Amino acid sequence: MRVQLESPNQPDIISLIRDLDVYQDTLYPAEARYALDLTTLEQSNVLFAVARNDSGAAIGCGALVLDDESAELKRMFVRPGHRGQGIAAKVLAKLEYEAAKRDCPLIKLETGPYQPEALAFYKKHGFEICNAFGDYPEHPLSVFMEKRIDGCWSSA
Repeated sequence: MRVQLESPNQPDIISLIRDLDVYQDTLYPAEARYALDLTTLEQSNVLFAVARNDSGAAIGCGALVLDDESAELKRMFVRPGHRGQGIAAKVLAKLEYEAAKRDCPLIKLETGPYQPEALAFYKKHGFEICNAFGDYPEHPLSVFMEKRIDGCWSSA
């Protein structure tokens, strides 16, 4: 299994993102979902990491949207049949490494209360609850988290 930065505009990755959207649709109403579309994911300030199995199939992904002061973690997803194998942790580590290389000191995210596995994962990896940020409104179906990172990373 390998994780690397790639363009999201590839058929297998588009399929992976579609599976994420279908999953999110079962949990939250449209007004509580803040997904990025493919055009946005292709912007120059977005880093998109893909986990591929030994056969080269896309099995997980995540993105960072960089701004001048922080980055926002978006589109974290691992296909259900591949969960529990540390794939999400490797995707997150790659994105944190890339953020640190770019002198980004803070990663923020928005997730939801109906994803206890995601909340536990983020807490395990050092994220803490924070206030709404950016253009997000306070919403009962949103949980906001952040993590400070430093520039001392080995190669991911």
